[in-house]
Amino acid sequence: MNITLIGMSGAGKSTIGKQLAKKLGYKFIDIDDLIRAKIGTGLQTFIDTYGDDEFIGLEEQIVIGLHSMDDHIIATGGSIVYSETAIRHLKDISTIVYLDVPFIRIAQRISPSQRGLVGFKDKGLRDLYNDRKKLYEHYMDIRIKIKKGETKRDIVERIIALCPDDVSTSRSV
Repeated sequence: MNITLIGMSGAGKSTIGKQLAKKLGYKFIDIDDLIRAKIGTGLQTFIDTYGDDEFIGLEEQIVIGLHSMDDHIIATGGSIVYSETAIRHLKDISTIVYLDVPFIRIAQRISPSQRGLVGFKDKGLRDLYNDRKKLYEHYMDIRIKIKKGETKRDIVERIIALCPDDVSTSRSV
């Protein structure tokens, strides 16, 4: 069993993913880290140089390369939902958990020019958030609405409680 975290940049996928992996005794994979290792540069630099479509294709290629694995937490980039091939593959190998963070908190947490946001130049952050939210909701298996003041530990516990039984029974204490 694997768990994949989806959501906007700044939703906490990597931070929560690392804590969730530790709690369950799983391995952690950050798709953005795999992309950075492959391209040897920052995500935004790659997007500025080659464009959104090339980035989405690269992201898809990295995700499709994930197979024959169990007991992993996968933190995706926020744009993963632009590749139906990639997200369907993730659905085949994992439970998809959407970290649903209100727009105002996303806007406070991120600097779009620093994050490598696919689609930002054409739409702006608010429209990008609204468009992606629909896709996250479409592909998710479980939604975790992040509440103001909620701790990372609280979020991890809610994910474990809502995931299939084979996840919650395999967790470490």
